[in-house]
Amino acid sequence: MRSEKEMFDLILGVAKKDERIRAVYMNGSRTNPNAPKDIFQDYDIVYVVTETASFIKDKTWIHTFGDLLMIQEPDKNNESVGINMDFDKSYGYLMLFTDGNRIDLHIETKDTMIEGYVNDKLTVPLLDKDNILPLISPPADIDYHVKEPTESMFMSCCSDFWWCLQNVAKGIWRDELPYAKQMFEHVIRVRLDEMVSWWIGLKHDFHVSTGKMGKYFKKYLPEPYWKMYEKTYSDNDYDNFWNSIFVTCELFRTLAEDVADHLLFTYPIDDDTNMTKYLKRVRNLPFDAKEIL
Repeated sequence: MRSEKEMFDLILGVAKKDERIRAVYMNGSRTNPNAPKDIFQDYDIVYVVTETASFIKDKTWIHTFGDLLMIQEPDKNNESVGINMDFDKSYGYLMLFTDGNRIDLHIETKDTMIEGYVNDKLTVPLLDKDNILPLISPPADIDYHVKEPTESMFMSCCSDFWWCLQNVAKGIWRDELPYAKQMFEHVIRVRLDEMVSWWIGLKHDFHVSTGKMGKYFKKYLPEPYWKMYEKTYSDNDYDNFWNSIFVTCELFRTLAEDVADHLLFTYPIDDDTNMTKYLKRVRNLPFDAKEIL
């Protein structure tokens, strides 16, 4: 596997030799001083170019970066499904190489760069042939910190969490596994993760990032809470699914009550109590039941 130095030498070497490339900058996890470093980190690179058409028309230049295991062109894919894309402004290549390195390479014109360069605080300039890159502060992940919730946000999260659990329950009773699983993963878990993030943010004065899709939860949750979180995942067995649901409820309740206490909100205990009783009732309903309660 090529080293970080070898990869940067290659990325910048290509840019220095190509007159169409006028500047290079990087964003993503490699610019984040708080992100853990490992062998799977991508190189999120942007080439600021004089025009994009020649890069798109003749893609042989891409092979300079190494032997490809797979390449994806997300802008091309988006256009193929009807999303309007302006290739004259920018274009992207996601490249995974046979040695395990990955480059997410974005080419964009100067005008396009100026529109968005200062918006991402995790940006580091690497090369600027014409002094066109605006001055920016050192990279910081402040934009990715957990934001303190308002009371209405907190109440909405709690309401959605407890209300939508009845959809999961009926999906299990009807033996509609895809519906029940997707309702749990795409609605309930989203709300659980929201509460987990708020709780972690609260413990760090909202100066912390929990990472994309909660990837740093394990780092910040106390071990007992993390063990509970692990158990919110289950397989296709309905008994295991039900067990994970009640662990999810317990974890959500514990964290939400703590968040409410510290932020002077009121936790909707009646919704919690009533829905928990409802869930226990539905779990024990026979498959041929004629009434719920």
